[in-house]
Amino acid sequence: MIGKRVRVVLHASHLVVYENNVEVARHERLIAKASCRLDLDHYLEALIRKPGAFPGATALEQARSAGKFTPVHDAWWDQAKKVHGERDGTRALIEVLLLGRHLAHEHLVAGLATALRAGALTADAVALEARKAAEDEPAAIDRAPGSSAQTAASVTSLHEWRLAHLPPDTRPLPSVTPYDQLLRRRRASDSEHREGEAQ
Repeated sequence: MIGKRVRVVLHASHLVVYENNVEVARHERLIAKASCRLDLDHYLEALIRKPGAFPGATALEQARSAGKFTPVHDAWWDQAKKVHGERDGTRALIEVLLLGRHLAHEHLVAGLATALRAGALTADAVALEARKAAEDEPAAIDRAPGSSAQTAASVTSLHEWRLAHLPPDTRPLPSVTPYDQLLRRRRASDSEHREGEAQ
């Protein structure tokens, strides 16, 4: 929206930005004069290139105090740093945070928790578990309160999950008959060659 004229509507608790009557942004209204609120999501592309700046980022502290960066995020991040090292572990966490643009926050946190229990410290594993949490949500709502169903601490491999969602393969099984015929021809020519050498 740089260089474009937009319309801002100020409400009691938030402000909404419109371009051509289309809402393009919604932000919490800050009451204190000269205060600022940084949205961590706005800085992720820069931070993934410079992950060393992530731990001390003001946007991270504000996300943590607002409850958007949970203790589950911190626990997964700590384990990722132990396994992948400081830089790559932080980059993996930022990749997880980028998933929040396509997945609901509660599903992402559930995916992080499941992946952490299973020791799966990659963004792909978190994405898969978050999508599974989203798919299982209706079943969780239907489940009676106080039931003893426990979440398994195992992570489905992405490959298995993709295979499970493919349509059935109706192609006939491959045959090696033509290759067998080539082998028979080769054996026949080899035996003819040996007979010619023997004469």
